[in-house]
Amino acid sequence: MSDNDHLTIKDLPEDLRPRERLLSAGPQALTNAELLAILLRTGTTRETAIDMAHRILRQGGLRFLAEATADELSALRGLGAAKAAQVKAAVELGRRIASTAPESRPVIRSPEDASRLVMEDMRFLDREVFRAIALNTKNQVLSIEDISVGSLSSSIVHPRELFKVLIRKSAAAVVLIHNHPSGDPTPSREDREITRRIVEAGRILGIEILDHVIIGDNRYSSLKELGYV
Repeated sequence: MSDNDHLTIKDLPEDLRPRERLLSAGPQALTNAELLAILLRTGTTRETAIDMAHRILRQGGLRFLAEATADELSALRGLGAAKAAQVKAAVELGRRIASTAPESRPVIRSPEDASRLVMEDMRFLDREVFRAIALNTKNQVLSIEDISVGSLSSSIVHPRELFKVLIRKSAAAVVLIHNHPSGDPTPSREDREITRRIVEAGRILGIEILDHVIIGDNRYSSLKELGYV
């Protein structure tokens, strides 16, 4: 190995590479050093990125990364300004995520709450779009997910595709949403049937279907209020 070569994570067996392990097992399976090594990407002529990460964390663990300035990090052997900036950017993103209070998430207490959340985005769509508002145990919105896009007059959704997304989001409950391009939110026989199937599947999986709201032109229908949920 020449003086210009750097030991990299690619030199490790594939099943020991942090990035591959993250993709296969999830970030929670990685150690702090492995996560840091992904940010560092390359090591030096004498150590891999993982070795470097261990050395940096011995300075004081994650608290050191949070409290050290970019200049202090860049002064460490093997880091430099670019890697120090990457680490500080990741730390700042984590800080901002942690400071986002759950209470700031919208809460769905009624079909009106759900319709207000999506009305302006969905009322003028020229195809039926089926979405899911994933909720936590406090009915706070975790995310709004596109599940399927149908034709001018029908939206085809399979419960399997819906619940695959909800399980990935660790949702405790969901409000189903789709639009009627005609502007008339009156539920069709197909709307009622797919709602029944999804409610049954939700009972099995332990995910509560709170409502199915159909969006029209500045109007909505609630299948729960109509007695179908």
